[in-house]
Amino acid sequence: MTDDPEYDLDFRAHPEKYEIGRGEEGVFKIEPYKSELLPLWGYTDRETADESGEAIYERYLEYRAAGEFPGMDMARKYLQMGYTRSMRYARYPGGQKYADGEEREPEHWADHDKREAALVYEVWWNRVENDDEYQRLEAQHRERD
Repeated sequence: MTDDPEYDLDFRAHPEKYEIGRGEEGVFKIEPYKSELLPLWGYTDRETADESGEAIYERYLEYRAAGEFPGMDMARKYLQMGYTRSMRYARYPGGQKYADGEEREPEHWADHDKREAALVYEVWWNRVENDDEYQRLEAQHRERD
């Protein structure tokens, strides 16, 4: 995804313009979902991750009930990002994967609280990814391209 003008769109009003992209692409760009999900997202520790994961999953269910695949996918991306961001901090002190331009060796576990947060997010993320309705709508959305 790029910074093309389509990011000025309301993707709820124009779901046909939404591109799934790779991984977590678009999490900070796709509106109105970014504004709805980002305030719910946090990964400080297990408790924060569980509260955030539950809140994001509840939004996911709302999007699902409304048939809003872009919102469903964005919720999945925020859950995935909770996992990946937490895991990076869990494995690299201060979340810094690189030092002096060189990739650092990961540690097991540099930050135990972040590892716990990552494991919580992984459960929420898997719940969405394994949802039959998510899989059906994702396949349908990909077929349109």
